[in-house]
Amino acid sequence: MLKPGTLTFETPTVMGILNVTPDSFSDGGRYTSCEAALQQARQMIAEGAGIIDIGGESTRPGATAVGLDEELQRVIPIIEAIRAESDIPISIDTSKAEVMAAAVGAGASLINDVRALRDEDALLGAASLNVPVCLMHMQGQPRNMQNAPRYQDVVSEVMAFLQQRIESCLAAGIAAEQIILDPGFGFGKTLEQNLRLFRHLDRFTAMGHPLLVGVSRKSMIGDVLDVPVEQRLAGGLALAGLAVWLGAKIIRAHDVQQTVHAVKMCHAVAQAGEDKEKKQ
Repeated sequence: MLKPGTLTFETPTVMGILNVTPDSFSDGGRYTSCEAALQQARQMIAEGAGIIDIGGESTRPGATAVGLDEELQRVIPIIEAIRAESDIPISIDTSKAEVMAAAVGAGASLINDVRALRDEDALLGAASLNVPVCLMHMQGQPRNMQNAPRYQDVVSEVMAFLQQRIESCLAAGIAAEQIILDPGFGFGKTLEQNLRLFRHLDRFTAMGHPLLVGVSRKSMIGDVLDVPVEQRLAGGLALAGLAVWLGAKIIRAHDVQQTVHAVKMCHAVAQAGEDKEKKQ
């Protein structure tokens, strides 16, 4: 029997987003009380989420930093509350070593770090916790990352960054099978750069680690479709299906039920093709 919170990647899974912040770009302020956050977690679990990703510090463009004590006060009670009634894997979305340790102690089983364990003590701290880590690429910091991001070759440069972080993790004692990669859509990238990254997702899946894709409700959808945040579901589902087709294993999303359906359909088609090829 798998222990509570164990992650498996036999089939693609949906990571439900639970921001317990007042200022996240899409759902800020909606789940700041523990009861509201717990009810949202219950709903996402009922809708088929395979992971709940909890964040206590907004990383939207222009976001300001949150102090350690405040972040802990936001995330630890809800992690404890979810774990008290569910075995679902819980991800902690943080860059602080102290929050990582406290969250894992409270029941989290995945560290999801937009800074790829580059902050002080984060790498060694994560290694000591013996849980999977998701390494994301970001150019700059949330407060300035969208101020004219520049690349010579965005795909090659993001891949090189992630490879360097993989090597750092391995050197610190993090096992290869515990490393997940995230190209970081919207984190220091223009629309064209985001689209180019997505077009070449297969190059990231070929790096040999599970790939997480998070584009739910993001500005790249709004820029292409010319729609506000609340009208980006269809675009997000299209990207979720494409991501699964190109090999992504985790789709991070706000709209869990719809995304679960899209992921399952796309995976079913992909699996049917594989089964036919094996028989031949």
